[in-house]
Amino acid sequence: MHIFHKGEDDNLKELLSFSIAFVKSKIGEFDIEEHTSAKELVFERTRYAYNDALEYFEDNFLSEIISLSLEMAGDEDVEE
Repeated sequence: MHIFHKGEDDNLKELLSFSIAFVKSKIGEFDIEEHTSAKELVFERTRYAYNDALEYFEDNFLSEIISLSLEMAGDEDVEE
């Protein structure tokens, strides 16, 4: 997003928190530091939100959301 000033910090933090909540609602709980694919989805959704194009995010990243959801479900089965 190439932001070089602090004026956008609060807005970006809010967008990131919304994106984390959205991704968690789709794939389940995750540790953002451990799951780089989930982290990437959060960043991409935030980029779409920042650019007022959020309506396109889910369609454009549906395969990644489904793949990650299945991966996370598999991780839960292994832990149990």
